[in-house]
Amino acid sequence: MNFNPLELMKNAQQIQEKMSGFQEKLELIQVTGASGGSMVEIDINGKLEVLAVRIAPQAIEGGDIEMLQDLIMSAFSDGMTKARDEINSQMSAITGGLNLSGFPGVM
Repeated sequence: MNFNPLELMKNAQQIQEKMSGFQEKLELIQVTGASGGSMVEIDINGKLEVLAVRIAPQAIEGGDIEMLQDLIMSAFSDGMTKARDEINSQMSAITGGLNLSGFPGVM
């Protein structure tokens, strides 16, 4: 297999341009993390910012604060996992499957 550094540089430049545009699109990615049969839902965008939190009345009936805290934590973790998976999926499409996880600013 021949190694062509000029071709590598060309591809790197194209990936860099696509990644720049991708950064702008991160806020358009939106996922929902849920727990307790969707008693708690948390919307998260591609910048890993929380957009909304929804808590069903049933989640607070009985006043079990520890259970509610666990549901919130679980929904948040679920949302973060979904957001990272979606970001990685879209990034993989940009990079042609090249794993850039070791580079700064890349998950």
